[in-house]
Amino acid sequence: MRLRRALYRSGLLHSEHPGRPTIVVGNVIAGGAGKTPVVMALVEHLQARGLQPGVISRGYGRSTSDCREVLADSPASEVGDEPALIARHCGVPVFVDRQRSTAARALLARHPGTDVIVCDDGLQHLALQRDLEVCVFNDQGVGNGFLLPAGPLREPWPRAVDWVLHPDSAAAPAGPAPTFALRRGLAEHAARADGSRIPLQSLQGRPVHALAAIARPEDFFGMLRQRGLDLARTTALPDHHDFTGWGEGKEGSGGRLPLLCTAKDAVKLWPLRPDALAVPLEVRVDPAFFTALDARLATLVAPVSLSSPPARPPVA
Repeated sequence: MRLRRALYRSGLLHSEHPGRPTIVVGNVIAGGAGKTPVVMALVEHLQARGLQPGVISRGYGRSTSDCREVLADSPASEVGDEPALIARHCGVPVFVDRQRSTAARALLARHPGTDVIVCDDGLQHLALQRDLEVCVFNDQGVGNGFLLPAGPLREPWPRAVDWVLHPDSAAAPAGPAPTFALRRGLAEHAARADGSRIPLQSLQGRPVHALAAIARPEDFFGMLRQRGLDLARTTALPDHHDFTGWGEGKEGSGGRLPLLCTAKDAVKLWPLRPDALAVPLEVRVDPAFFTALDARLATLVAPVSLSSPPARPPVA
């Protein structure tokens, strides 16, 4: 990371600013930290303010490699499960490309009225210049504090970011950035493939099959148990699993049990199991974070050309 930052700082590696205020939501630990729910909460806040946000992402795990727009009916296998979830849940423009600046250019070309760009993941993607950085932690914190492979860190911590979000059940990681607590929990409902909902409470007292293909599936199972659900069967699959062939085997039958999964998994699972019930993960962020965000957004300069420098480059 030090070498890469030096190369970008010297200009030997090229970076671009999208030309709109850009917020990167990322993490420094490997594995799931809950970035996507934070991105969706951030997008909903911007929409509530009357802004028109757009989202860019790499589209991890997709079968395609081109730059493309994520539509509400885009197959998750072609755009990535997290971008598909964001597009369906938030109804905002979403573009994916390995080079986030390419995704940003395509987004603005198709949706020039976009006010703010939110990048889902990309804290270490230095080719994209940004104005604000939000680093999200789970209750693991920085773990043992070592870099991969000896520990969970992608880069040394502490590092300069604008804000840190951490679970209210865990202490804030040490560092100079302002920290804000967030609370993760399951929604009060489960969603069907047709968009209808049933109260999660209505499933109490019935054995169910819980499935999760996320970085920490036991977290999902534990939250279901805390809601009083009887998990007669659990299936933990690798993060971003595409479920190819899954529905044909013993696990896919579910033993006629109601099948519960995460909202991220549902966008891939519903074509195979339209009867699956998606239980969304919701986050509640300290309102002080949004107050600080609004104050910073008010100070950002008017949109600039794509070749212009950002308010704060990622290599500073």
